[in-house]
Amino acid sequence: MTRFRRPADQPAGPAAETAPPADRTQEVLEAISRLEHLQVEQLIGVHPRRHRGLDKAAQLQLALTYRELIAAGRPLPSFADAELRFYSQNGEDGIVQLLLAAVGAETRKTVELCAGDGIECNSANLIVTHGWTGLLVDGGEELVTKGRRFYEDGADTWYWPPTLLRSWVTRDNVNQLVTDAGFAGDIDVLTIDLDGVDYWIWEALDCVRSRVVIVEYNAGWGPEEAMTVPYSDSFAWEMGSQYFGASLGAMVKLAASKGYRFVGTNSYAFNAFFVREDLGLPALPTADPADVFWHPGAARSISRLDAVRDREWVRV
Repeated sequence: MTRFRRPADQPAGPAAETAPPADRTQEVLEAISRLEHLQVEQLIGVHPRRHRGLDKAAQLQLALTYRELIAAGRPLPSFADAELRFYSQNGEDGIVQLLLAAVGAETRKTVELCAGDGIECNSANLIVTHGWTGLLVDGGEELVTKGRRFYEDGADTWYWPPTLLRSWVTRDNVNQLVTDAGFAGDIDVLTIDLDGVDYWIWEALDCVRSRVVIVEYNAGWGPEEAMTVPYSDSFAWEMGSQYFGASLGAMVKLAASKGYRFVGTNSYAFNAFFVREDLGLPALPTADPADVFWHPGAARSISRLDAVRDREWVRV
């Protein structure tokens, strides 16, 4: 048996004793947490090492089909029929694929404000499956940390993960945040999903020009009223309350002032889609806000507005 021998020049006694190891409890706990997180992802199908080839092949074939329909002058599917979920909260991934088939993608850049963990969001499918670059901003430290781990571990994203930025977004800092991250200028997809002062943030954001814009809105006001909550840096949505955001009418009006056309919403009527006014015609006709409130969820939102109608709102 080979035994450790003390070097001849090292003194014996207390001075030669090995120092106690540093406390690595927090490091061990973080490692355990990460392993548990990856195990859960593997079970539910969003593990970063999951093979994505079939997802990409299916989406490319779908895009080719949409382009063939456009070239032949035939109508595209409705947004309700186009909905698909790979990473998005609902069917937004499928709608984005339809829109990009119609308006094209030039920069392959996506910016999402209030992206949560960056995994369940409108940008993740573009980043993971299609190799886009992205800026994902959220105010939650744990959410941003979770997202960074996901992309750092991803077989398709470890080399060039998106920029995940932890920051509370305000109308005074939004342009600086985007510019400092290197995403000012032309991009292809912009998502604003703050559950609150979305109208004011989009109004202030002028450092990017996106081909597609997705904005959350408050369906409670119906299709015509142009209303929003007043601006506040510290606005936070009260879970379950209808007091948040801006109406679809307000968003359509703001979009027009920025050079965008309204082309539809998701089925549940809380995410509105816009394209640059110079893109997508005639394949993507301008939508009528009155036509997108068909789902029972929209009627429920309208019925719930009475509970907050007397709170402070701003007509725009």
